[in-house]
Amino acid sequence: MTYYHDIYSNLACVVDIKALRYFIEVVNLQSFTAAAEALNVTQPTISKMVKNLEEELGTPLLLREYRRFHLTDAGRVVLNRGLDVLAAEARLQAELADLNTMAVGELTLGVPPLAGMLFIPLIANFKRLHPQIELSLREEGGKAIEAALDTGELEIGGLLLPVDENRFETLPLSDDRLVLVAAATSKWQGRSEVRLTELSTEHFVLYSASYSLNDRVQAACQTQGFSPQIAGRSGQWEFMVALVESGLGVALLPESVARRIPAGRCVIAALSEPEIPWRIALGWRKDVYLSRAARAWIEALR
Repeated sequence: MTYYHDIYSNLACVVDIKALRYFIEVVNLQSFTAAAEALNVTQPTISKMVKNLEEELGTPLLLREYRRFHLTDAGRVVLNRGLDVLAAEARLQAELADLNTMAVGELTLGVPPLAGMLFIPLIANFKRLHPQIELSLREEGGKAIEAALDTGELEIGGLLLPVDENRFETLPLSDDRLVLVAAATSKWQGRSEVRLTELSTEHFVLYSASYSLNDRVQAACQTQGFSPQIAGRSGQWEFMVALVESGLGVALLPESVARRIPAGRCVIAALSEPEIPWRIALGWRKDVYLSRAARAWIEALR
């Protein structure tokens, strides 16, 4: 017990908060490469920062096995307590900034790229009500947004429902479902509905690993007895459609997004057995301080 108390004591005094944030991002995304992409740094930078953190705390945090890794007991302590440290830092910064009036201010929103169109009327309405507040948009997958809410890097963001109701408050934005998008000349031409099991031999253009929807699609396939054969990944639906048109594979897109594809470019068919819902909500942590700008955004949405 004394050993882990020492780790926690050291963690509270960590000078380089950035190293702690990098470590948590690696664990959340289960990949050094994905973490580097999400943080917009190089993979060697991520590796070096994690190694520095291990040296500073005097204990290994990850057990590395080729391209995989596992948390050590100390790593689990650092992950759990590190989230508290980052959240406390974010709360401190928010509360200090909030000492000023809302005559000026700024708010960063986490926006899943697929859900960008949902935010346009919300942003326009908010700017009419609060023209003095500067809005910044951070486009990331749902998993990355959820992690940023946990660490306090974001106050508010778009989340794929369902989420942990013990951690997050939510306001629903959409209730949609995924549909099949295939090349116009594919064997699915003329079909209005396709069962998920019928796609077991297809190659898939899937979402980036940082997207909650990626996990949702793979889990749905596994419930039907197969794992999708991945031909490529992207977080941009227009690029996914272009890959589908090229014959690389099929994609599963929200119906509201698929309706934006010009007629005749692709086959679009309902997906059944099972349907895969796409329900987006605005979410924020229940247990953290929200700035005046964030509270104003929530009130405007309500």
